[in-house]
Amino acid sequence: MAGHSKWSNIKRRKGAQDAKRGKIFMRHAKDIYTTAKQGGGDPDMNASLRLAIEKARAVNMPNDNIERAIKKATGTLDGASYEEVTYEGYGPGGVAVIVQVLTDNRNRTAAEVRHAFNKNGGNLGETGCVAFMFDRKGYIIILDEDGSLDEDELTMEAIEAGADDIEFDEGAFEIYTTPESFDAVCSHLLDAGYSLEESEVTLIPQNYSELPEDEEGKVLNLVDMLEEDEDVQDVHHNLQISD
Repeated sequence: MAGHSKWSNIKRRKGAQDAKRGKIFMRHAKDIYTTAKQGGGDPDMNASLRLAIEKARAVNMPNDNIERAIKKATGTLDGASYEEVTYEGYGPGGVAVIVQVLTDNRNRTAAEVRHAFNKNGGNLGETGCVAFMFDRKGYIIILDEDGSLDEDELTMEAIEAGADDIEFDEGAFEIYTTPESFDAVCSHLLDAGYSLEESEVTLIPQNYSELPEDEEGKVLNLVDMLEEDEDVQDVHHNLQISD
């Protein structure tokens, strides 16, 4: 599993994304939207949302942006009616790609997503064409780059809270839960004094695909183009990003 984890992909992608301030805010807005959609818009009742807001404020994201993301998720943003739509398809090399969007104009967004796939050598498919390759799970990251955490203690805390599995890879503990137990596990770990680097209910690939460098670059170009669309909330894929 080492080197083929979701964390290894997150860490390598964040280095490139964080070089652009706009992408930093976009990523945090998506995290806030997702956690508010899943657990409600009250941070006092939603530990994952509280953590997402704290991270956004740590990079000086404006409060207006934070509030707008929450209002989108809870359906209280004035002047627009948003709907969630999921698109599925294949990137270069047959990599599975799932695109989750929040849009007030389905036709516009569908055209933009299709254009991104076509321009980057991919193919937009039918609903369900790649969804079976992913599992929906709660996913939590706790960093331990200096080796100071007690692995047995953390494992016991996570399992006691309701986690299904815990793995260690590249200086980080990856904790997996069911979607139903996710918020309870987050709250338990926060109360126990752990700092959560990442926490979300997301899609985890059952297997990762490794591609030659040129093909990998094409997939990443597709992901970049999709993520730059303001309607896109998240892009999931099963590409194993190399160093």
